[in-house]
Amino acid sequence: MGLMTAAQYRASLNDGRIIYWGGEKITDVTNHPRFQVPLAVACQDYAYDDPELAPIITYRTEDGTTAHRVYQVPRTTEELEMRLVLGRHMSIVGGVTGVYMALLQVKDRLSATNPRFAHNIERMYLYARDNDLRAAEVITDAKGDRSKKAHEQHDPDMYVRIVERRNDGIVVRGAKLHITGAALVHELVVMPTKSMRPEEADYAVAFSIPVNAPGVRIINRSFAPAELNEFDYPASARHSMPEGFVVFDDVFIPWDRVFLAGEWQLAGAFAAALGLWERTLGLVIAHHEAEVMTGLAQLVSEQQGKDRDAHIQDTIAELICYTETIRMGIDYAVRHYESTPDGMLHPSILGINVTKYYYASHFHEMVKHLQDVAGGLVITLPEEAELRHPEAGAYLRKYLATGPNTDIEARMRVYTLIRDLTADAYGGWNLVTALQAGGGLKAQRIMMARTFDMGHARKVALMAAGVEKQ
Repeated sequence: MGLMTAAQYRASLNDGRIIYWGGEKITDVTNHPRFQVPLAVACQDYAYDDPELAPIITYRTEDGTTAHRVYQVPRTTEELEMRLVLGRHMSIVGGVTGVYMALLQVKDRLSATNPRFAHNIERMYLYARDNDLRAAEVITDAKGDRSKKAHEQHDPDMYVRIVERRNDGIVVRGAKLHITGAALVHELVVMPTKSMRPEEADYAVAFSIPVNAPGVRIINRSFAPAELNEFDYPASARHSMPEGFVVFDDVFIPWDRVFLAGEWQLAGAFAAALGLWERTLGLVIAHHEAEVMTGLAQLVSEQQGKDRDAHIQDTIAELICYTETIRMGIDYAVRHYESTPDGMLHPSILGINVTKYYYASHFHEMVKHLQDVAGGLVITLPEEAELRHPEAGAYLRKYLATGPNTDIEARMRVYTLIRDLTADAYGGWNLVTALQAGGGLKAQRIMMARTFDMGHARKVALMAAGVEKQ
């Protein structure tokens, strides 16, 4: 099929998928008001006719065709670096399609256990790439009682599981939560949420299935209403994306779409590979947002005439340190890349997890710093409608001035963005996702413990203490 246009992408979603949102069963996502902003966001990835964007979002495949760069398997440092550049020019729907990199990363290990399933990964990757499809990262289970294993739950469906094995495939049941953009992709790529034990073999399941497959249901929620004023909601009005609660109600999966079906030893490898690529993209976005927050702190302090205040300068220094540490962490992880046996490059696992942990564990503190600099106007500033009103607007222009030449509209836009990013719709979503996207802080701590060379650190400490000699 080749590259799609934005119009073709929209049309491709009218495939009978079953979607719920706001208490309504939606049969046509392409024309429903709730989906217009999310669709506009997703369509940005199909802007192949943009002469400036096209070289960033496309690449030439080994077959000589043109494909979206989200499908490019990095085999050189330049290609790995371009993937990070792509992250700044790609929607979240494009971003989650990076799930194929996670699949390809574990393909070699899977081949030793089940060559057929490894071949399925390669074939599904090429099918999605060559048809310019989008896919969702479907990993987090309902989990039920967190103190119990998957097979110990009061309801065995608290983790997605195989309920039937047939000659032509498997049947699965369960639900996956927090699936960004699930209603706007073509394929649902399902993976185990964690490592499994032998008694949990039925839960060690991975596969890809079309969103409109019989038995698939998606219940949506977004951080923002369907229509928002872009002045008052500069982030939420342009970036909203539904989060899907994806239900698999006895869904049949043909064998040629299965990647795991009981190979419990590999469940953790799938989850870890997805975490790496998801955290890498998340850090690219996090660095950009940290830059924005630092710039906003500087702007609002200048507007208030406090930019030379020692307290303000100290606060902005904290934001600068935060921003640059994230950038340096990404740079380190790419420069110290690792590779799979078949030559696929990926960022340092330890480098990415340390940086993600630093970003997530300090994010709320940075929000506090920005809000402290900005003050109470962050949540009490009147809306654009009042600025445009002939009477109310006159008062705003008088009392929001900090000098004879104050640009009142610019000042309001700065404050409005701070509110939207840190204290309103998008901001509320971001306060949670900064911690939880790509796995919570515990997930990064686990990966750091697994990949840090503790043996070397112990040896260095023993030498420093004089217990061992160099």
